[in-house]
Amino acid sequence: MAVNISSPVTGAAQTGLTSPTYTLVTDIAPSPNGKQNAVSALGGTQTNVDAHSVSKPFTVTVYRPQQLKTLPAANPVTGVIKNIPTNTYKVIVRKGVKPAANQNDMVAMATAEIKIPAGADTYEPEDVRAMLSLFIGALNQVSAGLGDTCISGVL
Repeated sequence: MAVNISSPVTGAAQTGLTSPTYTLVTDIAPSPNGKQNAVSALGGTQTNVDAHSVSKPFTVTVYRPQQLKTLPAANPVTGVIKNIPTNTYKVIVRKGVKPAANQNDMVAMATAEIKIPAGADTYEPEDVRAMLSLFIGALNQVSAGLGDTCISGVL
């Protein structure tokens, strides 16, 4: 895959975190169609945040489809392509968290799913890239607000 996350990663702005950075090490993804990294060290001020461990995972995994789909042939009479398949890519970040005192750790997850209709990758790659540019830029722009919303429940 062309996705290679370089270490360290500079984290986006979040309330209570000052200049967060994450040192990554290569890990083994749960399935062969993925690449995974684990957070081995933290930088900046991230009081009470833990790096990756067995009981409190902190990983980022990128998946491509197990079987890439291509655009089927058009109907020879109508020229219409029915049932255009979709290639789905995913990015999942897992973080072990404790829900309350004296409780077992649980895993919180953030998942981004990217669905690209087969054929769009070659017919309009610039539109696919523009979609991803806005997606990532918007998430980066609202990072602290999204974090606040996940804590307060206020949108």
